[in-house]
Amino acid sequence: MLYTNRQRRAFVRNSTIFAGMAALIVVFGLPAKAYEIQNMYSNDEGQVEFTMPSGNIGCVYTPAGGTSVYETWDGLAEIQCDRVQPNYVRAILGGQEEGYVLDDVGDASCCSLNQKFEYNHIVTLGPFQCLSETKGLTCAREDGHGFFLSRALVQAK
Repeated sequence: MLYTNRQRRAFVRNSTIFAGMAALIVVFGLPAKAYEIQNMYSNDEGQVEFTMPSGNIGCVYTPAGGTSVYETWDGLAEIQCDRVQPNYVRAILGGQEEGYVLDDVGDASCCSLNQKFEYNHIVTLGPFQCLSETKGLTCAREDGHGFFLSRALVQAK
């Protein structure tokens, strides 16, 4: 059977999403549950900002190459998520290396209220997949590096 380029891209995209979710389940021990895919809109420079429904966690995704005012440390894509309560922390995951957490955030500026990342949804942003649940937010790359943020726990791998 012959496939068009569009069908091949859709197959590869869907396979990547499935593989990424399988990796999240294995790495973070997530329960097998059906999650809906959520699409996010970006600004003119490709950045995506979103907030969890609780308003306590907000994230900014920056694409590879950065923007006119922000350059990621490795030039690759990056996701930064801030948790406001019970204490302000920032989790960062770049295009390589492990995720890490900053406890002393000098530019605390969370959170944009324009775009909500609904609970029990998945979003794919460049090389990252994030999962929103009432228990917290998980973001990871296919290689298993990532982070989890909630009121009770902050963890980076």
